[in-house]
Amino acid sequence: METIWILGDQLTLRHPAFERLTPRDAVVLMIESSAHARRVRYHKQKLVFLFSAMRHYAEELRGLGWQVDYRREQPSFEAGFAAHVQQYRPTRIWLMEPTEYGVADLLQQLAAAWQVTLHQLPTTLFVSDRQAFAAWARGKKTLVMEHFYRRMRRQTGLLIEPDGEPTGGTWNYDKDNRQVPPPHHPFPPLPRYAPDAITREVMDWVRRDFPDGYGHIEPFHWATTRADAEHFYRDFLDHRLDLFGPYEDAMVAGQSALYHSLASPYVNVGLLDPLEAARQAEKAYRAGKARLTSVEGVVRQFIGWREFIYQLYWLRMPDFATVNFFGDTRPLPHYYWDAKTHLRCLRETVTQLIETGHTHHIQRLMVLGNFALIAGVNPQEVNTWFWLAYLDAYEWVTLPNVLGMSLYADGGFLATKPYAASAAYINRMSDYCTGCAYDPKRRHGDGACPFNSLYWDFLDRHREKLFPNQRMRMMYAAWDTMRAAEREATLAWAQQILNRLEDL
Repeated sequence: METIWILGDQLTLRHPAFERLTPRDAVVLMIESSAHARRVRYHKQKLVFLFSAMRHYAEELRGLGWQVDYRREQPSFEAGFAAHVQQYRPTRIWLMEPTEYGVADLLQQLAAAWQVTLHQLPTTLFVSDRQAFAAWARGKKTLVMEHFYRRMRRQTGLLIEPDGEPTGGTWNYDKDNRQVPPPHHPFPPLPRYAPDAITREVMDWVRRDFPDGYGHIEPFHWATTRADAEHFYRDFLDHRLDLFGPYEDAMVAGQSALYHSLASPYVNVGLLDPLEAARQAEKAYRAGKARLTSVEGVVRQFIGWREFIYQLYWLRMPDFATVNFFGDTRPLPHYYWDAKTHLRCLRETVTQLIETGHTHHIQRLMVLGNFALIAGVNPQEVNTWFWLAYLDAYEWVTLPNVLGMSLYADGGFLATKPYAASAAYINRMSDYCTGCAYDPKRRHGDGACPFNSLYWDFLDRHREKLFPNQRMRMMYAAWDTMRAAEREATLAWAQQILNRLEDL
């Protein structure tokens, strides 16, 4: 008998071992590791989602005729693996390559210790090829996602016409997707899935063994089965896809989804297939059910940005984990944990995260990441926080997105400029500034929004590193033409803000 070892973020029916073996040839191994779940203070809903999805996946495989050795609530992977080997004595073990760097080596060592051969198979969770990406990236000082994205469009045929040109004549409609919904706009409701018996068992386990986890465990409404995940995505196609594009960068207090798909947790564990999801969005456009600007944005997320981030992670590891271009050392403020701040944009975003385990990409980039960047927070601490707090976050997700995109800690290999912004951006793209204790139009003095003085202080203190960047010249020109007294007052206020960062 052989073993197919399936990890918790590999819950796909397109596992490559299923093409080589039949239920007569192999047993499927799945292990819940308490030690792995305690590495950091993971969001309670993240643990519930992952372990419940794993247990439901095991039942799905059993329904397809597979024998599943599901090791529940194990102290560690080592303990669960040892118990499996002692019971089943497998002749060899098949493993789909893990998504995170170093995991395959650790599992190889574990198998070798038990004198079992571990065969690794290519992942089916991504569309692009690691070797092809490395060849494309070789010799480049910086990588541009748009160039990669166009290659992926041609490779997959998504939104490509018979003459090889992009549908609509344009590759990217991002510039058209920066609108703000009018006040009192009626957003469509999200499907919600009541916890079944399996999920409730997991919730009891998380409450008992992981009481210090981040965020709230209830109400829990995430899909944990393939059928429900597919239903959730169909609801997006039917009710949110068409207006996704225009409002994808907007932020609205009290709205956790707007028109976003919220598909990333499901795609990242294999409950949804990214290429199939992109094709379904394209079909909606071809059928006249969704505008091209929205569908192109969805396709870009699935086969552009997600693939690019994954490949960049593998290209840059292991050094990526320790980058700190600006040398920032400030600790992460407490309100990233408890939402207790007078800054309404941070309070609203973190509160939503605590309650749901999710916020959309602009909240991550231009509120949470932006504030940490201009305040000079240690990038590794920020990265760990994102990793533990978000349902869809894994090391391959956070390292490029947080260290490269949000914090510019890689010195510009990923992003062509830092995503630093003052309160003007947040005020333009959200309703957060309305009713906030801070004035988004003031740079200094009591009541001035901290984003403003910290933004200019960030540019001033990192001038030597950033001024050579052509994309930063306009910002420095604005700073340099400001009256000397105004600059001095702004920098002095920024120092006061930094000195009392915990009290904002």
